[in-house]
Amino acid sequence: MTKPEGQRLGKVEFITLMAMMFATIAFSIDAMLPALPSIADEIAPGGVAQAALVMTFFVIGMGLGTFVTGPLSDAIGRKPIVYLGLAVYALGAVLSWIAPTLELMLAARVLQGLGAAGPRVVSAAIVRDLYSGRAMASILSLTMMVFLLVPAIAPLLGKIIMDAAGWRAIFPAFLIFAVLLLLWFGIRVNETLPQDKRRPLRWPLMKDAVRQMFAHRTVRLSIYVQTLMLMILFSILTMVQPIFEKSFDRADSFPLWFGAIALASGVSSLLNAAIVGRFGMRRLVTWALTAQVIISTVFVLWMMSDMPGLFWFYIFWQWGVMFQGGLTVANLNAIAMEPMGHIAGMAASVIGAVSTVLGAALASPVGLMFDGTPLPLVATVLIACLIASILMQMMRRAEQAIA
Repeated sequence: MTKPEGQRLGKVEFITLMAMMFATIAFSIDAMLPALPSIADEIAPGGVAQAALVMTFFVIGMGLGTFVTGPLSDAIGRKPIVYLGLAVYALGAVLSWIAPTLELMLAARVLQGLGAAGPRVVSAAIVRDLYSGRAMASILSLTMMVFLLVPAIAPLLGKIIMDAAGWRAIFPAFLIFAVLLLLWFGIRVNETLPQDKRRPLRWPLMKDAVRQMFAHRTVRLSIYVQTLMLMILFSILTMVQPIFEKSFDRADSFPLWFGAIALASGVSSLLNAAIVGRFGMRRLVTWALTAQVIISTVFVLWMMSDMPGLFWFYIFWQWGVMFQGGLTVANLNAIAMEPMGHIAGMAASVIGAVSTVLGAALASPVGLMFDGTPLPLVATVLIACLIASILMQMMRRAEQAIA
């Protein structure tokens, strides 16, 4: 594989590094899953639901940070924002580590999320700086493949750290990750945004960039669909541990099951990278959503009929949901970014912020619907995929009208 133009690192290393920048978020969320019961016992008297706020507040901070990191990177360059973001992330990890109360820990997690927005948004902008079209979608798919392997191992890694040194030791692991990523990125990546292509950080320019994005029907619809896909992801993260514990009495083996399921995303991302050039981004997203509507409908009917083998059907269903993620998220991001190459940083910020914040907000009530069975989660995924399928058809018709 050839090197990206003007870069020291080869394509394989480039994809891996971009994936690790994406994975800052996945690692910071999924490694906490096994620790929720321990956090509840020690500093969250409201139970596991209250302890799960350590993930929710991180996502909130990340969403808020996403609004500013893209415009800043468009104004002063990509590398300074990655440095700043990782520094803030590391500070948030340290403060979370030593926080004596849940309230202080949640504040520190917001700070950690703010910092994580830097590498997350800028990595997407860097990919857009160097690639376009289906080549960009392929690169993003390979990046997502590596990135989505992190949820497969993060809960197990979190449990190993927790068993060895207690749940608070997970936060120093975040700090070490940030330091290593900072050194790797700083040494190996050259600035990808030339001085003459930077946009001054001015409110009228930012407002105009947002107007351009939401005036573009394809971009707007892609953001809505991506929001629904992230809502599904956040809903699963909120409910997966209680489902394994309460519905199936498999709390001890949960990290292993979750890891095996999460591998589906990596497999589908690899498949997507191989076939997106042939079939196109929109078609693959539509196929994945249609398949999920069918599978989720069958699962809802299965549960309502009280059929046997519920656990194994649930494993198959969740594997399918994660497989769908690898065929949708990267493609939707590429669809939205493609017309916005002239404002890539701002576009990455708006796409990431809107889809993340709205996705988390829509997912928040889902956890409250848990009734001891997977039914509320499966029904949520079914409805989200139905709406997303309709939006993709609207996108297709709009593009046909333009053509």
